[in-house]
Amino acid sequence: MDTSTATSLWDEVTGLQPDPDLWVVLATLVAALAIVVPHPLWRLSRNAITIAHEGGHGLVALLTGRQLTGIRLHSDTSGLTVSRGKPTGIGMILTAAAGYTAPPLLGLGGAALLATGRITLLLWAATALLVAMLVMIRNAYGALTVLLTGGTFVVVSWLAGPQVQAAFAYAVVWFLLLGGVRPAFELQAKRTRGGAGDSDADQLSRLTNVPAGLWLFLFHAVSLCSLIGGGRWLLEV
Repeated sequence: MDTSTATSLWDEVTGLQPDPDLWVVLATLVAALAIVVPHPLWRLSRNAITIAHEGGHGLVALLTGRQLTGIRLHSDTSGLTVSRGKPTGIGMILTAAAGYTAPPLLGLGGAALLATGRITLLLWAATALLVAMLVMIRNAYGALTVLLTGGTFVVVSWLAGPQVQAAFAYAVVWFLLLGGVRPAFELQAKRTRGGAGDSDADQLSRLTNVPAGLWLFLFHAVSLCSLIGGGRWLLEV
């Protein structure tokens, strides 16, 4: 690839695209709600939130100097990220806290990109993150899930027209913002029934001596604030 081609590709990826019509933004919001609120569809779509959840654990583990050894995604929408390093300390705390906060924060970051008209950059960045995550997947179901998700982004990025790309990007970001809220409430319900004793909130409690309920409050605060902030950006078209 010569310099001019590389420059042209870079300009295409980082360039600005026109905002979609308001009805498209609202339609993608409704579509996201339709796969987050009904339980049968949520059982399927939650797999994508699990990808972001476990990806958050993995990314922060690497950023804090831990050795990421593998990620597993399961058909019941649970997941497991394994890293090596000091079992206590700030690196382990940040890694444990990154799971429930990753989907809404990714949604907030995506909303920021869309608010500035960078639809192509969002699609390519998401594809790159999924490819990087695929390298660390250690089970067949997880690999299939990430491949299908990443393949969808590739097809839309390369073959779809600008209007379809815009609608897809807005739907994905709405889904992350809305889907990032529900898991914290599900965890709260499980803990109320005496379950989920080894949840991220409980692990963080053991690491910090801060009650698990306060960590759960943090998960709620991050997801709800991201939804409010990101939603305002998306609706400013």
